[in-house]
Amino acid sequence: MLGRRLVVFKLPSTPSGPDRAVIAGLDRLRAARSTRVRHGSTVATNALLERRGARVVFVTTAGFEDLLEIGRQERPDIYALTPRREPPLVPARRRLGVRERTGPRGERLLRLSAAERSRVRRAVARARPEAIAIGLLHSYADPAHERALARELRGLGVPVTCSSELCPEIREYERFATTVVNAWLAPRVGRYLAAVARRAGPAFEVVLSHGGTAPAAVAAREPAKQLLSGPAAGVRAARDAARACGFAAALTLDVGGTSTDCAYVGRELPRRRARMVAGIPIQLPMLDVHTIGAGGGSVARVDAGGLLHVGPDSAGADPGPACYGRGGPPTVTDALVVLGRLPARALAGGTFPIDAGAARAAMAQLARSLGHRDALRAAAGVATLAESHMGAALRRVSVERGHDPRGAALVCFGGAGGLFACALAAELGTAVVFPRHAGVLSALGALTGGSRREKSRSVLLDAGDRPRIARVLAALEAAARREFAPALRGRATVERWAEARYRGQAHELPIPAAGDLARRFHAAHEHRYGFADPAAPVEIVTLEARVSVAGERLPAMRPAPRRGPRPPGSVTVRHAGRDIRALVWDAAQLGRGARVAGPAVVVEDGATLWVVPGWSGTRHASGALVLVPGRLRAAPRRRGPR
Repeated sequence: MLGRRLVVFKLPSTPSGPDRAVIAGLDRLRAARSTRVRHGSTVATNALLERRGARVVFVTTAGFEDLLEIGRQERPDIYALTPRREPPLVPARRRLGVRERTGPRGERLLRLSAAERSRVRRAVARARPEAIAIGLLHSYADPAHERALARELRGLGVPVTCSSELCPEIREYERFATTVVNAWLAPRVGRYLAAVARRAGPAFEVVLSHGGTAPAAVAAREPAKQLLSGPAAGVRAARDAARACGFAAALTLDVGGTSTDCAYVGRELPRRRARMVAGIPIQLPMLDVHTIGAGGGSVARVDAGGLLHVGPDSAGADPGPACYGRGGPPTVTDALVVLGRLPARALAGGTFPIDAGAARAAMAQLARSLGHRDALRAAAGVATLAESHMGAALRRVSVERGHDPRGAALVCFGGAGGLFACALAAELGTAVVFPRHAGVLSALGALTGGSRREKSRSVLLDAGDRPRIARVLAALEAAARREFAPALRGRATVERWAEARYRGQAHELPIPAAGDLARRFHAAHEHRYGFADPAAPVEIVTLEARVSVAGERLPAMRPAPRRGPRPPGSVTVRHAGRDIRALVWDAAQLGRGARVAGPAVVVEDGATLWVVPGWSGTRHASGALVLVPGRLRAAPRRRGPR
């Protein structure tokens, strides 16, 4: 946003130096140093997936050095005859025990002595760390020992992560694993954010996995909170796009180059306190996004048995798909080019050249591996298989979790989300919402989602202990407010939440931290599981404060011309085994109220929409195209989640 003007563009990523593409984008906005910059990144995610991190030393309570390796003793594949687990990020020789002990209520069972701190410092120095992780038993209840060790070890001149600062919550294995991941990522992500921050200026914030934001300095210290940075902003923006068009519930379909991210959004943004990322538990609040390895760059291959596979490996940005003309492998993007769904001029507004001949050659080679010579048939198989993977992901976040998607909106975005949306929506019984600027919707979500800080802490209190609960929430709120500039603190709104359970249960349910918490929890338990026990004591495990400031508003959509736009041309598309002619529409020419009927291709900078025969759409006042099959009403009826 420059003033009230929205400027949208996309640049190719630079995998060898991710900051270069971001800085190049900022350089195109000459006023960037005086502009608020919010940034979502996959740098932390890619580093963890690629296992490219720092040399970490882990300091923990003596006797718990091997907890990272023992874990929960869960087998990732219960049917594997020779199961294999990924090794921990820190090998045994760099896991150090310290003589100290704190109890679950914060009681000092064995004090940490000055001599012990000095011994640990010498041992850590000998290990030549690039980063240090400190995770002591029950430090969420009393962080004094972790803080004393941190003061001692920061003199070594490398980043130090304390579990009591990053994740002051129960469950030591998950807390320790999260702390190690953070330390392992800190040097690399810190360098990246420092390079971007120098160009972006002081008003620079990083989007976190829970949809909130953090200043660059804080984000650099806590890179584990960025593992779902980009998808989190996209889910928020997709929710807003669906609601603007009259839908109270939405399924999100974010199809990028490497992966597809899906979520179901009802009354609240879907959240969870922990999840596995690259085989490692991350005990941090984040939006509940399901990711699969199926995107535009997903590689299509044939196995030794003659079966076709799509993903999870990706051609990346370099060499990219075969149609990039750099000798890349056959991918989903190549299949879409061959099928005609993706006109050659569609990428980056026509500024990125597409080699349609290379795409056809790649599909022809794939066809020979499948035992025939029909490139169109091979391309259709690739697209259908990718679509099947996406459909399974959407069902997993909706039907398999008890949500009825009928009457909701399937919000498609990312470069390729619109190319699969109609077929997937037909299976699920939803309408399709193709938002304005769908190719950069996650970036718009970072802009319009505003700024938010979140603070949490495990407390293990009785639900009736209102005075202590109130004191902890007030302290968490104050800590979150302090991270805002003074001018913004007065404009902030506050949400207070609690994670509660029946005493003795292993897992919690989130409830608003207001009023009678026990009564709220009984109702939540009844809703989730179908029963409640009002006589059982309720325990508040974790308290959380979320402080937010509203984001930017996008300029209004202009109305459609009186005579309506004219399609600039048409293209041949392979659909249902036959060639059909489809009109090609420029999204920039479709004003408010304009209508599009399938078969058609709608092209905008950074994204493409394939409108299948029998579907039609109207340009909503918000700028989104709302598509429905012919048998449904064109205007969506507002419905809540089921």
